Amino acid sequence: MAANKDKIWMQRALSLAEKGIGFTSPNPMVGCVIVSDDGNMIGEGYHERIGQSHAEVNAVNSVEDKNQLINGTVYVTLEPCSHFGKTPPCADLIAALPVSRVVVAMEDPSGKVNGRGIQKLKQSGKKVDIGILKEEAVKLNEKWLHYLEFGRPFITLKIAQTADGYIAAPNGDSKWITCEESRRLVHQWRSEDDAVMVGRNTALHDNPSLTVRLTEGRQPKRVVIDGPFELPRNLNLFADQFEEKTIVVTHNKEKSEAEADPMLKMFQSNYFRGEIIVVDEFNGHIRLKQAMMKLADSGITSLLAEGGQQLSTALLKKGLVDRLQLFIAPKLLGGGIKSIFGLDVQRMEDIVPFKNYTWQQIGRDMLLTSDL
Repeated sequence: MAANKDKIWMQRALSLAEKGIGFTSPNPMVGCVIVSDDGNMIGEGYHERIGQSHAEVNAVNSVEDKNQLINGTVYVTLEPCSHFGKTPPCADLIAALPVSRVVVAMEDPSGKVNGRGIQKLKQSGKKVDIGILKEEAVKLNEKWLHYLEFGRPFITLKIAQTADGYIAAPNGDSKWITCEESRRLVHQWRSEDDAVMVGRNTALHDNPSLTVRLTEGRQPKRVVIDGPFELPRNLNLFADQFEEKTIVVTHNKEKSEAEADPMLKMFQSNYFRGEIIVVDEFNGHIRLKQAMMKLADSGITSLLAEGGQQLSTALLKKGLVDRLQLFIAPKLLGGGIKSIFGLDVQRMEDIVPFKNYTWQQIGRDMLLTSDL
């Protein structure tokens, strides 16, 4: 019976944590619930935004009668932090409370915590139980955990194609292959990931904004791969109200340094106000893996790639796609630009099937989701 109650309260904490999606990065999403000794919830909170109070602080502050904390239980989805960051250590806060028990869904594997928070709680005399709804907690913060482990963003590749595999007509037109429901879902994904990425061809021919318009949510950063650093500055990515959210990844060090020269900017009214990341060149293209590492260094933990054929193929060939979201519209083109081209698979026996996948109908379209 006690185990069932633990799961109920931890599920509540997980639901609270999820409210922070898109706003806490590069920190994880965390939720906290406090239950009194007689089994009633007396406080709850979640990490709402980077730089603001953590879940545990918000939960404690929500408790109206602090006497109810005596012998109570704290449920938290992630091991409380044990270090001073933008806020004081939450492990110290909980250790000082008169609660008798702390239930933690999963340990924090980051180098700054990694068991130290739990150790502090135990040293303060608290009974600590670990692992309640651990799988759900891991799933909630899977992109953050990937970022910690591999040092690069969790990359989702989104492709929208016709039933016969085309992403654009022969004249390059691609609006609209998928239905409105599918496009609205993509806008939701944009609001949840740290950044959206396209290649220079997509930026040049489609002139996308890569903003969140069809749903509510925060605006992501926008990454454009422009190896030669030649994209015109009248494109939406460089000229709209979110210009400062645009990141250009290039291998042209000379041009990019000239663009960033502070003396030149003094005499320009329309200089680029975004960020420029310079990486090495290989066969006329940027080194994608190096680019992803540098994006991670700038705090981008998750990335939605909405590239065309070249970028999508390059990401797949380099093994940089963690999740594929493939929309298939009930339409035929019979010609044009294929979604993927040139994966160097020569024989059917060389094909690697998806290990896990799901199908879902979105409006008129079908959505194939697979982790790679």
